[in-house]
Amino acid sequence: MALIEVLVSLLLFAFGLLGLIGLEATAINLSVDSEDRSRAALLANEIASYMWANNSVTVPSSQVTTWNTNCRNLTTETGLPNCIVYPPTVTATNSADIKITWVPLQDKSGTLRQLTTRVILP
Repeated sequence: MALIEVLVSLLLFAFGLLGLIGLEATAINLSVDSEDRSRAALLANEIASYMWANNSVTVPSSQVTTWNTNCRNLTTETGLPNCIVYPPTVTATNSADIKITWVPLQDKSGTLRQLTTRVILP
């Protein structure tokens, strides 16, 4: 009878340990996703700063190309995997939407992540 009790307790301990391993894997994935979102927000802030500095919501296509190049470079602080920076969509005379998309490296399904920010100039 004592041997059965020990085996049951080992089984319960094993399930608990598997649960903790699964929890840690989820925490790591959420941490990576959070870091990617922070990088996208940093890039969106850079684009918004450019708009504020030029006092215009329109951006030359050469600048969008530069942002796309920087965005795809994973060694920079704004680098994201499979990143695309879309030209800002002008919604009014003084506002525009900034859209950045990327696909995380660890996501095997290829689910597209997106950050959209609205910039309103005075």
